[in-house]
Amino acid sequence: MDVVRAEGLEKRFGRKQAVAGVDLAVPRGAIYGVLGPNGAGKTTTLRMLLGIIEPDGGTRTVLGAAHPRQVSGRIGYLPEERGLYPTMRAREAIAFMGALRGLDWSEGRRRGVTLLEQAGLGHAAGEKIRNLSKGMAQLVQLLGSMVHKPDLLVLDEPFSGLDPVNQERLEQLIVGERDRGATILFSTHVMAHAQRLCDRIAVIAAGRRRFEGTVEEARALLPMRAHLVPRQGGPGLLPLLPSGARPERNGYAFEVPEEGIEPVLTRLIESGHGVAGLSVERPALHDAFVKLVREAEA
Repeated sequence: MDVVRAEGLEKRFGRKQAVAGVDLAVPRGAIYGVLGPNGAGKTTTLRMLLGIIEPDGGTRTVLGAAHPRQVSGRIGYLPEERGLYPTMRAREAIAFMGALRGLDWSEGRRRGVTLLEQAGLGHAAGEKIRNLSKGMAQLVQLLGSMVHKPDLLVLDEPFSGLDPVNQERLEQLIVGERDRGATILFSTHVMAHAQRLCDRIAVIAAGRRRFEGTVEEARALLPMRAHLVPRQGGPGLLPLLPSGARPERNGYAFEVPEEGIEPVLTRLIESGHGVAGLSVERPALHDAFVKLVREAEA
């Protein structure tokens, strides 16, 4: 059973159509990324899924419930807007967020200390939030969203504002929650995190879902790229390469044609130009994302 399912979700704010019919299906135990540029409708979609705002059209179910607030105790949520009480100490802030989801206060404090230690922040357990760096405070808020061991963890732009060290810590925490058995749904416009973490993704642009599938399926929307270094150059080399080949880094870069790279290599060898080096790679998720967004804008 899908943990989250949405069909035709729509939301309008005045004359602005923020979400114009989004479908999602988040399988149990997956890390699922909702990707899109700023203003694409990601946050609005997540808020409709959580029942924070009601959709104008479409349906949704979360953890089997048509009304998400009925299962709010089984959900952890890190909103895009960060906010903790500055005079609270880190372990109390985590316990407080757990108490809002029904967790016993003393158990929340105990789990809070354990989570902080696992995240490399054990030294900050007794520190007040106002004395922590922005990145540390953001991690504390994330730990607070998972202290009650939710079945579904929803994170809105969780990597925003974090330095590389804390981004890596956050990635480890997300993977740890998935390994525990939770389902993670997060939004981002940073493709590197999605490419490393996600089992499945959805790309939203201009209020609509433009793609849904695995990272590899998204990358396969674009042809593979090759970089070739011939043993010998000369004026007769370029006509042997696929159309669009261009000089790059002591060699030539081109898209691998549909018939594959082998015919290209055969022509080079038979002509005497030879091959001194060759690399072939699938375009990154970033490239597929840009393609999908530009198509949506067009």
